[in-house]
Amino acid sequence: MTYSAHASHDAVLRARVALLGSQTLPARQEVAAYRVLVQVSPLAYLPLLAEALYEYSRQDFAHLPETALALRAEAVAAARRMYAMEPTRDLLLLKALDRYRKQLARMDRKEELDAVDRKEELDAVEREMALVADGGA
Repeated sequence: MTYSAHASHDAVLRARVALLGSQTLPARQEVAAYRVLVQVSPLAYLPLLAEALYEYSRQDFAHLPETALALRAEAVAAARRMYAMEPTRDLLLLKALDRYRKQLARMDRKEELDAVDRKEELDAVEREMALVADGGA
């Protein structure tokens, strides 16, 4: 999905008003609002977007596994962006990855599941090496 690099002032205002309204938003509208707001304030809204994407995949697309998987992949991407900006947010990334893995398992996509596990192992090793390198400097 492609989004413009900069959200318009009107779009940001509409998203904030929608989220602050007194009624509960459907998951689709909540995700749309967070997608806009992430562009202007990623640290505040990336965690909310990742959680909303998971709920959206679970509530509205449980019967469409490919769409649910794509939404969970987007949640992982949001969590990774958050982790890159705020390394202490590892729990968010772990939850998103776990949910993505569970969807892959539900769809019986063992090869992709194994590939995700291998990539995460490599990422963990790289992070550990970076921590050791920083500690040794």
